Amino acid sequence: MKSAAKILLLFLALMAGSASAWADRGHVHFGISVGPYWGPYWGPWYYPPAYYYPPLVVEQPSPVYVQQQPVVQAAPQESYWYFCRAANTYYPYIKQCPAGWERVPAKPAGQP
Repeated sequence: MKSAAKILLLFLALMAGSASAWADRGHVHFGISVGPYWGPYWGPWYYPPAYYYPPLVVEQPSPVYVQQQPVVQAAPQESYWYFCRAANTYYPYIKQCPAGWERVPAKPAGQP
């Protein structure tokens, strides 16, 4: 009887040691096979079907091009000052000129 208990303990120890070797993605496989055995089998008993992921299609709107009109710059209008020769001064400083106003192109200081 002691030898049967030793064989049973040996068998259970071997099964417990092989459980971690048979671990497959978190599953443990136990079983008894009947028939010839040609070495360890580490793969799953079946292969799951391949998952088909359809291609992701993202439609983007076509770009919109806006043709801008060319900018036409108006010629700068020439400004004038009004000079009174009789008083030898310009318009805002006197309101009336007895000899009449003389129109003079306005130029900033330092410009020829």
